Amino acid sequence: MPEIHKELPAINASNRPYWEAARRHELVMYGCCCGALYSHVTECTACGKPDMKWVRVSGRGEVFTFCVYRQAFHPAWKNDIPYNIAYVKLDEGPILISNIVGCDNKDIYIGMPVEVVFEDITDEVTLPKFRPVR
Repeated sequence: MPEIHKELPAINASNRPYWEAARRHELVMYGCCCGALYSHVTECTACGKPDMKWVRVSGRGEVFTFCVYRQAFHPAWKNDIPYNIAYVKLDEGPILISNIVGCDNKDIYIGMPVEVVFEDITDEVTLPKFRPVR
């Protein structure tokens, strides 16, 4: 039976700066001149100005919510059971969807302080993940 690989993010012109920063082990968000930050490319809904750029953020935040999966809904994840998916609210405001690593799933809780770590998957793709603050 052929090995089934996990799908990697599609890198395109609008999100390339995010993935290039991740490869450098830096976390960036799309930001407006007014200070509003977004986890994806958009125009500013806070002030409506088009002056947007990529801004480095701290990579610190807290678990906003999470779920632990105990069954594989896709064959590529069958060896990872159980695994978690977490919404992490960064200290700067945006929310990212990722995984909590470096602890047991039973130890994850809403409000848990976390910090970004990076997992180099390929030469082109590095995934931001989060671990409990030490």
